[in-house]
Amino acid sequence: MVFCREHFNPFRMRHVGTLFCLLVLFFAFPIPSHCCTSVIITGKITPDGRPLMWKNTDGSVFAQRLSFVNGEKYDWIGLALEENPVNAWFGTNSAGFCIMNTMSYNFVDNESWDINNGFIMKMALDKCASLRDFLHLLDTIAKPIPVSSNYGVIDTLGNAVYVETYPTGYHVVDVNDPAIAPEGFLVYTNYSRHGERDAGMGYIRYYAAVQILRDAIAGGEALTPHFIFDKMSRSFYQPLLGLDLRKMADEGYDLPGGFFPDSDFIPRRLSAVASVIQAVRPGENPQLTTLWTALGYPPCSVAVPAWVSCGKEGLPMVLRQIKGDENHDSPICRKACALKSEIFPVTRGNGKNYFRFSGLYNSRGTGIIQRLAPVEAHIRDITLPLLAKWRSDGHISDKERDRLCREIDAFLMENFINRDFIVDKGGFY
Repeated sequence: MVFCREHFNPFRMRHVGTLFCLLVLFFAFPIPSHCCTSVIITGKITPDGRPLMWKNTDGSVFAQRLSFVNGEKYDWIGLALEENPVNAWFGTNSAGFCIMNTMSYNFVDNESWDINNGFIMKMALDKCASLRDFLHLLDTIAKPIPVSSNYGVIDTLGNAVYVETYPTGYHVVDVNDPAIAPEGFLVYTNYSRHGERDAGMGYIRYYAAVQILRDAIAGGEALTPHFIFDKMSRSFYQPLLGLDLRKMADEGYDLPGGFFPDSDFIPRRLSAVASVIQAVRPGENPQLTTLWTALGYPPCSVAVPAWVSCGKEGLPMVLRQIKGDENHDSPICRKACALKSEIFPVTRGNGKNYFRFSGLYNSRGTGIIQRLAPVEAHIRDITLPLLAKWRSDGHISDKERDRLCREIDAFLMENFINRDFIVDKGGFY
């Protein structure tokens, strides 16, 4: 099954208003609360030969923070509680082992098992240095394992795989294998290649992510962490409808009422965080593995870097749990969620299924995505030269890293956390 943009193109409709009359009848159906979108991109198609791993996390828990953990064998940073975590949802450890997951609904449709996925990832970050270690971990867990998950794994040996795991076993899908991933990347949403055909969730999000990457490769665009945050975690391309809302705004066309149904875009109301790991090339120092994360609703957030060597006290404060906060929330996540409430302002009836796209992106250039772009660009621009220097030196300078993290904190407190944003309301409501 292939979605083609030419099947439905609103720019070719003589009466564009007809499109929106039809959309009034379009209902955004509820979705499972743990539906995520991910990709592994091999070093074969990145500018510097370093693989990338991305997850756009959707879930029912919106409070997010990045934590440092003294693991059983390896220290690690990840999306986990700050004190005594029992689960991890995305992370990298001091051995350069990186892991993420998406729920799979075509092996066993049991969403209550999601907590076990987090427990396995926490154990992996604690104990594993390689894909081989992770597979050994799965082999030694008593069967049946109460999981149904696609684990993404990258290590310092050059391995880049998805491990489709179900209660009685697993399948390894090698992203480096040109017979499996001839384009140099694989996208996973909420179904597995070896599961029941045409079951599961996330097929439209899958095609959206694949098409975005194919267009970028064809256009010679560099596949970097910031490309992923901007073009994927903040994409409003819907392949089944043939619509790209950001492209429409760039071409001068704003939605008449400002609102649109929230259905089958990569980011949605339940999106809680987007994260990208830029791993190392074989032979490089594992401590150079860089985790970028945009905590909270990604279209209203800013991507910030972190390294395991930061330790607990060295992580950027804007990413860490607010002291004494019982919800385990971080300053960036709290700000992003406050902005998100302006994007999803309607709570009565079916209103929660619609979002104010004009507040995120519009032809006037006043959307939150557009206003946060230079903020995120500044973080990128002060980080990448240092990262290049550290790679050249073969290690991270603790003094330079700490100075960078404090500079990031100060800049974001002034230009994001403590800044007032008046959301452009566009049409009505």
